[in-house]
Amino acid sequence: MLSRRRLSLPLFLASASVLAACGGDGTSGDSGGSGGTTVALTATDDSCELETSEVPAGQTTFTVTNDGESVTEVYVYGEEGGEYTRVISEVENIGPGTSRDMEVDLSSGSYEVACKPGQSGDGIRTELAVTGGGEETASEGEDSGYDREIELATDGTAITGLGDGAETGERIEFKLTNSADGPRILEIKDPTGAVVAEIEVEMGETGETIVELDQAGTWQVIVEGEGLDDLVSELEVS
Repeated sequence: MLSRRRLSLPLFLASASVLAACGGDGTSGDSGGSGGTTVALTATDDSCELETSEVPAGQTTFTVTNDGESVTEVYVYGEEGGEYTRVISEVENIGPGTSRDMEVDLSSGSYEVACKPGQSGDGIRTELAVTGGGEETASEGEDSGYDREIELATDGTAITGLGDGAETGERIEFKLTNSADGPRILEIKDPTGAVVAEIEVEMGETGETIVELDQAGTWQVIVEGEGLDDLVSELEVS
């Protein structure tokens, strides 16, 4: 197995800390003590149903059940520029008949929850209001969420999916699907050549890391394999 180097760098994770939700009789899902709020979410191939459309600000766990026939994923979007495009949290690869939790710390404001059967498109959207807890919303938070995804793939001979470019200040979730014949390391370098993110992705799996593109210039996206030449692609940040 490839060794993973751990870096202390300004990366931002989209989900909050793990919660231990307790039962209660609150009106916005189940809540109790310091355990936060739990909200049931049922996803199908043509619906996205929340147990409640309003929750209190703070730690929230969405218990997602996929009652559809397609693999699905669920996102929480915050408002930015009059549109719900800022990713606050997500949970992916929820197979038919299975359940997963999505955990997030929500500030007061309005949000949209999206179920994406087939894991593509804008999703089936449901509005969510978060009350109390001050005026700042998670869409305005300094470290919350990310702006968009770049979905990469490698078969061991090339990197695909990088796209044409990005803008300074964007927070990007780089996702690598590894179809090569062994584990690979995804490495991101800034224009100075400094490594700002590094994750190991096992064969047949997908890994992700979130990076703030804080400098204009040529960034490098590198896929490494033990004993193999590095695969290198460039991302121009303007």
